[in-house]
Amino acid sequence: MTQVPVPGGARHPAHGPVHGPVHGPVHVVGEVVATKRIGGYRHLTLTAPGVPEAFRPGNFVAVTVAGHVARRALWVHRVRASSAFGPTLDVVIEARGEGTTWLAAQPVGATVAITGPLGRAFALPKEPVSCLLVGEGYAAAPLFPLAGRLRERGCAVSLVVSAPDEARLLSALEARRSARSVTVLTADGSVGQRGTVADHVDDLVRRTDADVVYAAGPADVLQAAAVAAERAGAWSQVAVETGTPCGTGLCHGCPLPVVGEDGVHRVVRACTEGPVVRGDRVRWDSL
Repeated sequence: MTQVPVPGGARHPAHGPVHGPVHGPVHVVGEVVATKRIGGYRHLTLTAPGVPEAFRPGNFVAVTVAGHVARRALWVHRVRASSAFGPTLDVVIEARGEGTTWLAAQPVGATVAITGPLGRAFALPKEPVSCLLVGEGYAAAPLFPLAGRLRERGCAVSLVVSAPDEARLLSALEARRSARSVTVLTADGSVGQRGTVADHVDDLVRRTDADVVYAAGPADVLQAAAVAAERAGAWSQVAVETGTPCGTGLCHGCPLPVVGEDGVHRVVRACTEGPVVRGDRVRWDSL
């Protein structure tokens, strides 16, 4: 894979490369071994031989949808190294179109074609530092395995889960087991604090004394987190969500506008040079 100088080249003395190495993906036929509705989302547990073993937080999987050429990219919410079915992974689906509606409707025992793990993962600090994780909706999924890996490294982890309303909060109870402190935000005030990430993130970065801010969610959430981190002198990594028709970089159908260390504007592939990139390198006005 060609290395571009934009998302991956810069280093931070405490954190090493902004991105870790890319794992070679596998294409397998998996099976739905559990499915449950939680709030506004469908949670699927899948077998996918070889994928859970190579997964790192921030990777995603691409699933083939019956009758569609373009595959659906799904964030991985949880990986289990062992179960009655062997290693499994959990994905979270919000049914918004034909493809995600079809996936959400798959019953236990259904087989699905899965490619993964795909993309560049979150970089982990080399030293124990204070980390603020900010996520919104189902796209907050990759922050949960990330929180576990950060805790293993002795990092102080603070987690923000936000959503327009209570039904679209992702795993608020699980969040309290994943982090030292948890802040719940809903735009309508139905649970937790009222407001959006943009309303609260500057204060949260300051109160947690964050050295690194990780964010996953819609572009406005990522931008708010990245800008707040930059204002506070912290580093940020954001998991950009965009349509990825193939998930492997071949179709070039997921352009991500960035600016390099040299100040030159470039467009890279979100599914290979991303989805995790430095927040201060994304050209948000062009995204």
